[in-house]
Amino acid sequence: MWEALQFDFVRNALIAGVLVSIVCGVIGTLVVVNRIVFISGGIAHAAYGGIGLAFYLGIAPTLGAAAFSVLVAIVMGLVSLGSKQRADTVIGVLWAVGMALGVILIDITPGYGVDLMSYLFGSILAVSTFDLWMMIPLDAVVLLMVALFYKEFMALSYDEEFAFVVGIPVKTLYFTLLIMTALCVVMVIRLVGLILVIALLTIPPYIAEKYTGSLGKMMALSSLLGVIFTLAGLWLSYGYNLSSGASIILVAGVAFFLSYALDQVKKGKTKI
Repeated sequence: MWEALQFDFVRNALIAGVLVSIVCGVIGTLVVVNRIVFISGGIAHAAYGGIGLAFYLGIAPTLGAAAFSVLVAIVMGLVSLGSKQRADTVIGVLWAVGMALGVILIDITPGYGVDLMSYLFGSILAVSTFDLWMMIPLDAVVLLMVALFYKEFMALSYDEEFAFVVGIPVKTLYFTLLIMTALCVVMVIRLVGLILVIALLTIPPYIAEKYTGSLGKMMALSSLLGVIFTLAGLWLSYGYNLSSGASIILVAGVAFFLSYALDQVKKGKTKI
């Protein structure tokens, strides 16, 4: 693996993996604690509509996906707040329509053959220097927002009624979280693809939650686990000629089941 570092695309992949792991650890923690995993999945899959629109209009796919994802996130937020009983149905519809729209727009884009697999399953080894320069400000914005409003996000995550009573703008904060999730999703799609986004957003926080006692520590450990999973996945993909995105998620999945099994063993010993 060390000899591979002489190649620019490998270095770019490693840097991108670290950047995405950090932001996924932070946002993924808020997603898991606030129980909006399904909404984040809807945003991730609907983002494909933005990718298709970007190719059709001839603009950068990242910009198209970001704008479309933010729009979808706002719509899903309005739906989830306005009609909680049917929110899952509407989100599922937006999920499917977004993907279908993306496919259709790519089909009618003249003179360009888009590799659908690279967006569905990711292509971290194809990350360019331009992609990195797009990721860095997105990372910075997300981390800055969470740092500035950490106490407010903590109140929203653990006691929404208390947050409302003490004057925290709960709805504004909720939409801010969804928008940051959308931006995070756009970053992750380039690495592991929109189909595997949810795994990287949820597995590290799920494991971290078991071994931490605060939201901040959970974010830190989740980010660290994300980095470990990404580096291990890249090592596996390079060493055994496997798909990089799937390898990263496979490593995370193995860690998930090991963590779950260990948790069950501990519970069994406690009962005894």
